[in-house]
Amino acid sequence: MCGIAGWVNLDTTRPNHDAEAVLHSMCERIVHRGPDSEGLWVDETVALGMRRLSIIDLHTGDQPVFSEDRTVVVMMNGELYNYREVRAGLEKDGFRFVTQTDTEILPHLYQKYGDAMVDHLNGMFAFSLWDSRKKRLILARDRFGEKPLYYGVFDNKLIWASEPKAMLAHPAVSAELDLNALRHYVSFDYVPAPMSIYKGISKLPAAHLMSIENGEIKTRRYWDISWSRKSEPGAVATGFPAPQHSNGISTAETQRRRDTLTEEAKNLRDLLSDAVRMRLVSDVPLGILLSGGIDSSTVAAFAVRHATEKVKTFSIGFEEDSFDESKYARQVATHLNTEHYEDRLSAEKAGDLISEIGTWLDEPMSDGSLIPTFLLARFVRKHVTVALGGDGGDELFAGYPMYYAHKIASRYLAIPSFVRSGMIEPLVNALPVSNKNLSFDYKAKRFVRASKFNDIERHHSWFGSFSQDQHERLFTKDVLAQTDADIYRGVRELVDASDAKNVIEKMQYADINFYLAEDILTKVDRAAMAVSLETRAPFLDPRVGQFAASIPVEYKLKGKSGKYILKEAMKDLLPRDILHRPKKGFGIPIAEWLKGRLNPLMHDLLAADRLKEQGIFNAEYVQKLIKEHETATASHHKELWTLLVFQLWCDNFLI
Repeated sequence: MCGIAGWVNLDTTRPNHDAEAVLHSMCERIVHRGPDSEGLWVDETVALGMRRLSIIDLHTGDQPVFSEDRTVVVMMNGELYNYREVRAGLEKDGFRFVTQTDTEILPHLYQKYGDAMVDHLNGMFAFSLWDSRKKRLILARDRFGEKPLYYGVFDNKLIWASEPKAMLAHPAVSAELDLNALRHYVSFDYVPAPMSIYKGISKLPAAHLMSIENGEIKTRRYWDISWSRKSEPGAVATGFPAPQHSNGISTAETQRRRDTLTEEAKNLRDLLSDAVRMRLVSDVPLGILLSGGIDSSTVAAFAVRHATEKVKTFSIGFEEDSFDESKYARQVATHLNTEHYEDRLSAEKAGDLISEIGTWLDEPMSDGSLIPTFLLARFVRKHVTVALGGDGGDELFAGYPMYYAHKIASRYLAIPSFVRSGMIEPLVNALPVSNKNLSFDYKAKRFVRASKFNDIERHHSWFGSFSQDQHERLFTKDVLAQTDADIYRGVRELVDASDAKNVIEKMQYADINFYLAEDILTKVDRAAMAVSLETRAPFLDPRVGQFAASIPVEYKLKGKSGKYILKEAMKDLLPRDILHRPKKGFGIPIAEWLKGRLNPLMHDLLAADRLKEQGIFNAEYVQKLIKEHETATASHHKELWTLLVFQLWCDNFLI
């Protein structure tokens, strides 16, 4: 686990002046990602740098790594879980290795397969590879986007880094706000790839490879989930036939379907078990992030099965009951007989972190779970260097309540519009405001507000902060005139190009590419790397991902129950009440804090005079949101938190 940075001159006739000093300053900005060592490599065209957190091969695993003839040089951030199997195959082909590090398979894979090398990797990674003979650079990011990679062209150089703050250390790069990205941020709660919040800086999307040769930059997607019931070349087959559907179902057919589900559940159990086994390889202490939900509990159960010593599990509790899940984590830890550690989050402790996070979060993200994720990571890092978690289970197996909400929306829209607008919506909007986590009034109001939108806009309005129709009131006329109003175009184009067959699969596909990659995984990467903790996600093994896509949607969402097949797979390994308890999420009481300890900060950062001087947001509209929230006329905590986080970012990173 590391952080990488570097650049390549697009004009190969230009020399690299002061390259090592500049590269070192870039790497210094990401020391937290790799406190153990620094690697720099420079020639007349390219500069490759990295900071290393030692996980595999502690003594000889420093980077860069080279091909045998030293014509190919690689720097990588991440872990390659199948490196032992790949290395064994390469050694049979005559390739020789000089270290035990997983990174060293990359230059040899490149020499054997060229760009197709990425097809042979099972891991989380972002790497830079330089072919000195061809004067050719490759940048690549893993299939689900567990590891970040930013890039941009400045002063005729393609510059890249694991975090924007490292790019900003290069003298050619300056911090300038991208207003189109901002419009996406206030609705998505994050900036979706390929944009970043900085003008001129982009993200390489998950599962993409970029090549640079003779000044030409080419980008392509090298892998994608297929929702087809038939496996495609290069995809991981499920091993079982898809059930056939008919209107009249006999008793024999019902039993056959049940038998098929049982076999599919067994196949999933085997895949997850192996994915966890692969991710337990480490030369440093390792543990499990345990929330008490089915995803993290599944990872813990298989870790116990494969570990050679007692497994350490970690959880965090909340003083606010409606946000606290610690009792479920303790229950799972007792059931699995793990060595369990628990920390408790107080409003005092969390509130003190707000300004601290603003100093290292170099791209705004208003996911409220960032704070407890950071606190958990800091607590875990006192005991271990690597932690496995359950990220990806909700997106792959339809665990979010929004998937079921799409079914309800179709029924709701069948009600005559005069009944909806004249009776139901006024009643819902009149519900008293609650500060509890995912309270009924909050969910009901967001549901009816977004019901009038199309599937994609509705889905993201349920997830995010400002709906697209609020932009006209939120932004100034100058900002609206300079920007593109269609913020969901990228999602729509991606989903339309997929082979997803129904609204549930389409929203899963959107979430895998956007919410999972650019919110969930970015949040975990930033929070964990801020304290030099490596995190791993067994659910994001590509075999598990393709399996999830290839099974019928009713195996994932049955009635209103998500993750149906996962519950079936784990029913003999986990307590029943853990499998079937409602999803709560990993949030914090922002609504209450904005009326209490964070109220002065909110009034400072969102003061009318400040907003008018900034010229981005409509000050009167923002003040209206504040007043309605403070008087409990409405709960605008998501919207206000999103604006507050943006202002914290501005104060720390926008020059």
